[in-house]
Formats: sequence, C-alpha cells, structure tokens
Amino acid sequence: MKKNFTYTIIAFVAITLQAVTAQISSKEKAVLIDLYNATNGSEWTTKWDLNKPVSTWKGIKVEDNKVVGINLFRNNLDGTLPKTICKLKNLQDLNLAFNKINGEIPETITKLKELKTLHLEMNLLTGELPTKLGDLANLENLILFNNLIKGEIPKSIGKLKKLKELNVSSNKLTGIIPDELGSLTKLESLGLFENTLVGFVPRELGNLVELKELVIANNQLMGDIPQEFGQLVNLKVLQLQNNKFNSFKSLDFMQSKEILVFDFDGKNQAYSLET
Repeated sequence: MKKNFTYTIIAFVAITLQAVTAQISSKEKAVLIDLYNATNGSEWTTKWDLNKPVSTWKGIKVEDNKVVGINLFRNNLDGTLPKTICKLKNLQDLNLAFNKINGEIPETITKLKELKTLHLEMNLLTGELPTKLGDLANLENLILFNNLIKGEIPKSIGKLKKLKELNVSSNKLTGIIPDELGSLTKLESLGLFENTLVGFVPRELGNLVELKELVIANNQLMGDIPQEFGQLVNLKVLQLQNNKFNSFKSLDFMQSKEILVFDFDGKNQAYSLET
C-alpha cells in the first residue's frame, strides 16, 4: 500500500513539474508577446507576467512544449490580431470572443492547419473574410457573429468538410449564399442572420442532413424555400423572417420540425410543426 502511494505521489509531482516547467520555442513565445502588445495587454482584465513561464500565462494551453490553445474570452483585448499568429503551427483552439479586437482578420490565419475552433464573436472586426478560409481543413467551429465584417461569404468555406458550426450572423455581409455551403455535410448549425444577403436560398443546403439549426432571418433573400429542405430531418429551428420570400400554402414537405419562424405577409409568425 505504501509503495503504491509513493508511486502515486511521484507521478503527481512529475506531472505537475512538467506542466510548470513546460517550455515553448522562442518563436512561439514571440508570437504570444506580439498578441499581448497588439491588443494592449497592459490593460487586459487578467494580464500576463512576461517574466514568468508561458505555462503560467492565462488562457495558454501547452502540450509537448507547443502552444495548442489560446482562450482569452472576455479579457478586454483591444487592438488588432498580429499577422504572426500563423507561426503557432500546432494551435488547435483560438478563443478571443467578447473583446474589442478591431481591424481585419489576417489572411495568415488560414495557415493554422491544425485549428479546430475559431471564436472571434462579439468584437469589432472589419474588412472581409479571408478568401482562403477553406484551407483550415480541420476546422469544426467557425464563430464570428456580431462584428463589422463586410463583403461576400468566401466559396472556399465549402471545403471545410469537418465543420459543425458556422455562425457569421450580425455582420455586414453582402452577396449571395454560396452553393458551396451545401458541401458541409457535417454541419449542425448555420447562422447567417442579420446581414444583407440577397438572391435565392441554394437548394444545395438540403444536403445538410445533420443540420439542427438554420437561421437566415433579417436579410434580403427572395423566392421560395427549396423543396430540398424536406431532407433536413434533424432540423429543430428554422428562422426565415424579415426577408422577401414568396408565400406558399403548404409546408408539408418539412419534416420533424419543432419551430419554424418566418414572415411572408408583413407579420412575424411562429409555427410549431411536430410530426
């Protein structure tokens, strides 16, 4: 019993020591300092002590002496994202949501090939979405709502085959909904709410059979809701209100829907369609 207890203590000390003494390359540390300086780190809610090991810095996750996660959610970051962020080659999770980050999302961010989650919602980001977002082949969550991003939705997003959640609501996006989004067959939630999107809703969205939530309200979309939406058997929430859709008499092609919200005649109406 004593021997097992001793081994347990030794293992615990070893793991703790490894976490405390974890070292990253000088190149990666320089990138983190770039982020700190570019976002007014001296005014962060929880600041980094640049004289202490990186493993002690708030929100930094290190594995095998490499930075794999940055989580500075609601930490009063105020400034721009440094282009050098692309040098964190092993970064998997980046969460800088609910801050005051402004300027454009640097195109270099698309070089983070291991990235799985990108949370930049509730900031002051401007400019257009990087055209090569589709290069982030491992991305599962792309959350950018409530910013000031303009321009069109890049067609390259259709290459993100692992994507489960895409939310670019409440921005200043224009143009059409790309047909290519219909290739995101693992997508469970799609939020395009409150932009200035125009044109018809692509019938290709009917291919998103895993989709549970589709929110395209408050745009300038027109025409009919595609019959292919009848294939969305897992859909629970469909919000269409405040667009320019044609009215239609029947929604029988929709299956297993708990909530359907739309506006065809100038009145917001909520319908519950349960099978």
